[in-house]
Amino acid sequence: MTPSHPVHPGALSGLRVIDLSHVLAGPMLTQMFGDHGAEVVKVEPPGGEVSRKMGPSTNEHGFSSHYFSVNRNKRAMALDLARPEGIEVLMRLLADADVLIENFKPGTMRAFGLDYQTVLAPRFPRLIVAHISGFGEEGPLGGLIGMDPTAQAMCGLMSWQGEPDGPPMRAAASIVDMLAGFYAASGILMALHERHRSGRGQEIEVALFDAAFTLTHPYAADWFMSGRDPARIGNRHPSGAPYNVYRCRDGHVLLAWANDKQFRLLRQMIGRPELADDPRFGNVRDRFRHQDAIDAEVNAAFATRDKNEVALTLLRAGVPAGAVLTMGEALRHEQLAARGLVVEDPSIGFKAVGSPIRMSRTPPALHQRPARFGEHSRAVLREAGFSDAEVDALIAGKVLFDTESRGPAA
Repeated sequence: MTPSHPVHPGALSGLRVIDLSHVLAGPMLTQMFGDHGAEVVKVEPPGGEVSRKMGPSTNEHGFSSHYFSVNRNKRAMALDLARPEGIEVLMRLLADADVLIENFKPGTMRAFGLDYQTVLAPRFPRLIVAHISGFGEEGPLGGLIGMDPTAQAMCGLMSWQGEPDGPPMRAAASIVDMLAGFYAASGILMALHERHRSGRGQEIEVALFDAAFTLTHPYAADWFMSGRDPARIGNRHPSGAPYNVYRCRDGHVLLAWANDKQFRLLRQMIGRPELADDPRFGNVRDRFRHQDAIDAEVNAAFATRDKNEVALTLLRAGVPAGAVLTMGEALRHEQLAARGLVVEDPSIGFKAVGSPIRMSRTPPALHQRPARFGEHSRAVLREAGFSDAEVDALIAGKVLFDTESRGPAA
């Protein structure tokens, strides 16, 4: 298939990806590939991918902020995979694809007649197929539906998140979903590298449940060693003190002191050199045992100072610190602008955080704004060898959908 549009010459230029995924883990993965030049075709169901309707906000062009976040640099088409004709269209698209990505509930691909071992691998021996699911297919929970919050709960992560006298807390960001997407991306790139040697594709599976356990450093290893369950300690850290969020005149600042040298700097910066003679604060372990006392000293020192001034002063002295910023403050930060991290297309009100991967010869780029529903259905099929009459018949038969046609809501 020869694309009918300009292709960004990124590091993954020439890689063709068919994306059946939805919401976050899969779409984030395919966006990352698209940022770096891969040809990504997003295949949505007749009613549109569910994240098109997910907030928190929707703009005047009908795009949701969720969809904007993870769906740039892809072309979009819509296909009814519950219909045999839809499956046959997909099979024709896979003829020259390198990668197929999906995050349906386990068993869905087999129900579509797309089992990897018996259907896809024999017909497309070079194809790499990546599955992302909640629990995988094995074990007592295999095949059940799973989501980011449940994975956070079940891997032990939530048990030590939160304040000592409060309930377990989940991370508000969907960290497991995003991590699973990154692991799947790594697996795909490994499989592509191996394919250069073998000439064969393979099947990749990443479960949110499995990925979540890799976030438990160092407590999983410590449990295997000691049998101790970690306790909730809020923003503190078991490696030392002061390590917490501290009050400033206009908000808060986070400090992450980890060694005695940094504490010596702190004493000078808060005007309390005499703390060097306080036996409670003699070394990391002593300070950890007297965290309430050291936190009181730091809070008193910072209470009348601005959070950004405190953080910048500490950073310039070589001490890890950061002002706790609101979303708006963070997105207006000079460092964000200096790094060129925001991408935008005013034609649809698109503005989002771009790729954090900087490459000297093949940098990421925005070459396709987030697509409207079915925007590229006709073009993608024409490139795959479908005639205009075939495309029209598929639309008339409600197998294929474009911007002027839409099936029942997802």
